Amino acid sequence: MSDPMAIEEQKKQLFAFLASLESAEAVAALLSDLCTDTEIEYMAQRVESARLLLEGATYQQVMDEVNVSSATLSRINRCIKRGQGGYSGYLAAYLKEQKR
Repeated sequence: MSDPMAIEEQKKQLFAFLASLESAEAVAALLSDLCTDTEIEYMAQRVESARLLLEGATYQQVMDEVNVSSATLSRINRCIKRGQGGYSGYLAAYLKEQKR
């Protein structure tokens, strides 16, 4: 069984490593090594779903545009409203910057 403290330290190391990457190409290379194509596609679908929700789309509009389950969409919406700020803070700021 894995030591929970060791896992937390490993996660911190991963987050710091991701934060150190300086380009989308570097992130893409790392994610291609770390994850399966399907895992990357799921993450991309979640980000796109969050973008649509942040822009005011309804659940039905998101499900019509993105291949995501209602359970996943509900979790994304819950994270937007009560999460750690990944979607509502960082993604929202990124989208605002991209519109400039």
